[in-house]
Amino acid sequence: MTDIGFVGLGTMGGRMVERLLAAGHPVTGWNRTRSKADWLVEKGMRWGQSPRAVAEHCGLTFTMVTDTRALQAVTGGDDGILAGLGPGKVYVDMSTVSPAASRELADRVHRAGARMLDAPVSGSVVTLVGGTLSVIVGGDAATFARVEPVLRDIGPKVVHVGPNGQAVLMKIAANLGLAVQMLAFSEAVLLAEKGGIARETAVEVLTSSVIASPMVKYRAPYVLDQLDEVMFDVDMMQKDLLLALETGRQFDVPLPTTAVTNELLTAARGMGLADQDFAVLFKVLARLAGVDGARA
Repeated sequence: MTDIGFVGLGTMGGRMVERLLAAGHPVTGWNRTRSKADWLVEKGMRWGQSPRAVAEHCGLTFTMVTDTRALQAVTGGDDGILAGLGPGKVYVDMSTVSPAASRELADRVHRAGARMLDAPVSGSVVTLVGGTLSVIVGGDAATFARVEPVLRDIGPKVVHVGPNGQAVLMKIAANLGLAVQMLAFSEAVLLAEKGGIARETAVEVLTSSVIASPMVKYRAPYVLDQLDEVMFDVDMMQKDLLLALETGRQFDVPLPTTAVTNELLTAARGMGLADQDFAVLFKVLARLAGVDGARA
C-alpha cells in the first residue's frame, strides 16, 4: 500500500496530505475545487482526475469531507470512490458523519471486495500542524493493523475502538464536549467580568486552573479578541451536535448540556455569526448578559 489516495483537500485534509508527503508517502489527491490543491501539487502531490481515478490508482484511499451528504457525493456514482475499489484495497474515511451512514458505506465497500475503516480525528489544525492530533479508528483489527503506520504519520495517538461506525460515534461524543466546554468557559469569564474582574484576569486564572483543557487554552484568545482565525465554524460544530442529539435519542441517553449549547449555536446563526469559529459562543452569551463581547 505504498500509493496513497486522498479525496477532500480542505483545511484539515490538505494539512494531512502535507504530513503524508513529508513522511515520504507518494500521494494522489482530488478536491472538488482544484485550485485549493495547487499548493499540494507544488509539494509533490499527484492530481487525480476523479475520486474513482484516485481509488483505482491507490491501494489505500482516504476521504476527509464536510458531512454525510458530501461523503455520499464523493463515494457514489460512476466517478465515485466505490467504483474504483476492489479486492485488496483499503478505504479510510476521516470525516465526522452519521454512524449509521458510515456502517452502511462500510457494507458497500466490503461488497466490492475492499475493506473500510472510519478514522475521524480529535483535534484541530493547531494540533495537526503541531503533531499532536489523535486518530480514532473503527473497523476490523486486521485492516487496522495494515493502516496503523500510515495513520501515525498523520497523528501520533491512534486508538482502535471497535468495529465500523464506532469511531465516528466516539468522535461525536468527544465533539459535544468541545462545544459544552466552550460555553461553560464563557459563562465563567462573563460571571467574573460582570462582577468586576477584568476579562484578561479571569481568562488568565481559568486557563491556569484545573478546568483548562487544551481546547480551552487554544480558544481563550478568541475571548480576548486576539484571534479571529476560523478553526471550526458554527455550522460544522452544530452539525456534530445534531448528530450527537440524534444518537442520544437512539440510545436513550439524555444530553441536556448539548441541547442548550445547540440552541446557543442556533442563536449565533440568527446573529449572522455562522461562519465564525464556534468560540463565538462567548459573544452570543455576552450579548445576552449585556456585556460587550467583541469590544469592537
